Amino acid sequence: MFWGGIYLNVFKMVTQAERGNPLRDLNPRNMAAGIVTSLLAIAGPPAIILEAAVNGNFSTYQTILWFFAIYVGGGIFGIILPLRYRMPIVGAHSITGVAFLATVTSQFTYSELIGAYLLSGLLILAVGTLGTFSKLLDYVPKEIISAMLAGMVTKYMINFIVSTSQFLLVGGGALLAFLFFSKANTRIPPILAAIITGSILLLLTHNFGNTGMATDFIFPQAQVPEFGLASFLSVAVPLALLILSNDCAVGLGALEQNDYHPPVNRIVTLSGIFSVIAGIFGGQSANIGGMMTAICAAEEAGPKEARYMGAVVSGSIILIFGLFAWKFVPWIQALPSAFIGILGGFALLGVYINSLQISFSRPSMKLSVTFAFMIALANITILNISAPVWSLLAGTIIARYVEKS
Repeated sequence: MFWGGIYLNVFKMVTQAERGNPLRDLNPRNMAAGIVTSLLAIAGPPAIILEAAVNGNFSTYQTILWFFAIYVGGGIFGIILPLRYRMPIVGAHSITGVAFLATVTSQFTYSELIGAYLLSGLLILAVGTLGTFSKLLDYVPKEIISAMLAGMVTKYMINFIVSTSQFLLVGGGALLAFLFFSKANTRIPPILAAIITGSILLLLTHNFGNTGMATDFIFPQAQVPEFGLASFLSVAVPLALLILSNDCAVGLGALEQNDYHPPVNRIVTLSGIFSVIAGIFGGQSANIGGMMTAICAAEEAGPKEARYMGAVVSGSIILIFGLFAWKFVPWIQALPSAFIGILGGFALLGVYINSLQISFSRPSMKLSVTFAFMIALANITILNISAPVWSLLAGTIIARYVEKS
């Protein structure tokens, strides 16, 4: 009922604002952009979600619910907002947020994580409502946030190399495909080519049988949250900062770069609202996607006035994936652990490269980002507060009061 009321009201807003039949704006170029972005959302991130769920000892029901919440929520977000604003605002969940959560799910109970998701969404909602988006990101430099993320993700990149060596035929073939398509500079994203190649090689060399294929439909239910200071500081705050900096800022920046004029505060506010709803049902967020919006907003996606339909196509595919999560998740759970490591590595490769590049992009902040990176990589916990908080805190203090320039 709660979901229905929220989405019904937003749907009425969309209907009132419609200008003509949006299906007329569909064309091969925006459809291709939408398909590519949706495949990027459903090809790699599930492996990271599964690893985070395993680290947190989630039940199968809790894991499927996580998939349902973020993909259904992100899909609806990615259908409603583009139709409302006639802009390629792609709905998704935060892959950087999932990568971060994979490092902390073992440190908190499931209920504490749900509470942290809700508080994270409320923080984003407050930032959008109060219009303090730019001020918040200015106070915690983006280089420090990127260094924290790079440090947290490093162990997954190491596991990516180890898993590739253990699963050499599949991992090596996927890596060769990635390098080939990176060199060829085609419209096919190298990461997508690698994942497809690796999946084909796995199907040809691995016997799945019927493992994990029979699962009954799971009806979504609201989860019981538990709120605490440790989970708020260690999970909610870093998660909100990651979503704001790596998703909202990137997506909104891409729209402005392509001569759109997005309602910044409203989109951030809606990202907070949808993230709160996703949190109620076990997911960490449902928000504007950063790189996905950049793909659908680019010139390659066709005429500017019709690019929004690429986001609608992407949202529709993501929504379908979420609705059938109860079928997909058991199959993903049946995949070899080494293959999960390979998929997760490819999915996080772009995030890792960008994080390192942004972290050390300013010579005047070498000391602060180095400490932020090392603390996050060490994954220390002091006073029940985990590494991401200490990483952000130490990095920001050094940047502001030691490296004043």
